[in-house]
Amino acid sequence: MQYQGSVISSDPNNVEDSYTTSSVLAADKANKVETVNILDVEIDNLSKDELLAHLDAEGGVVVTPNVDHLMKLQHDQEFKEVYSAADFRVCDSKILMYAAKFLGTPIKDKISGSDLLPWFCEHNKNNPDVKIFMLGAAPGVAKLAQQRINASIGREIIVDAHSPSFGFEKSTEECDAIIKLISESEANVLVVGVGAPKQEKWIVKHRDQLPSIKTFLAVGAAIDFEAGHKPRSPQFVTDLGLEWLYRTMSEPKRLWRRYLIEDMPFFGLVFQQWLAARRQRKSA
Repeated sequence: MQYQGSVISSDPNNVEDSYTTSSVLAADKANKVETVNILDVEIDNLSKDELLAHLDAEGGVVVTPNVDHLMKLQHDQEFKEVYSAADFRVCDSKILMYAAKFLGTPIKDKISGSDLLPWFCEHNKNNPDVKIFMLGAAPGVAKLAQQRINASIGREIIVDAHSPSFGFEKSTEECDAIIKLISESEANVLVVGVGAPKQEKWIVKHRDQLPSIKTFLAVGAAIDFEAGHKPRSPQFVTDLGLEWLYRTMSEPKRLWRRYLIEDMPFFGLVFQQWLAARRQRKSA
């Protein structure tokens, strides 16, 4: 595998209408937010408070790039188009923060999906206009997360929750039923936690069918964590950038290949990017 010059497609023949519409919004936002380039993915260099302020003002689709996302983006064309259409791409990895610093472009904050969900709920604790629908996790888990979050926040901030079937994204009938559920819930925020790249693709594909939704958050395993269904790593492990190791040990059958094989080329690609930038500086 070799570091590529461009990872975001600009071929209009490969981009669905929903991607194109969202890309216009993303381009407008890009004029206002500084970005950091890692493997040709532009990551918004925002603090947690800055992101929450943007979401208060304008909403949008939030994706949370990590090492696994960046590796998938090297070969998944549809995922590249989805990333291009997202309004906010915020760093979900201490390893990405280390890589950005190595490349000479430090990132302000780590904003993982699993942190963003509780932060967002706490931030909007006293704002009755914010109403959230949660989509994801195994049967019963999303409802449990809904109960726990609402109890913690002290109001019904999560207005409804639904756990879709495995492979739901391939069923037009089930997707239509989910869109109907969301539309009838009075929610204006949609939280989706069904894993990457499925959650990001589903959000961007169906965004235009949900005009009442202002903010879309792709949050990975956050719903499981909020329900207490899966354990989060201790804070000191997360601070060291070893959450991936903790999760691998917690779910070895599901995650060992992702973290120990598929994601390992990331470090070589970052080094190639550093070398390319160094050569460019020398030749300038």
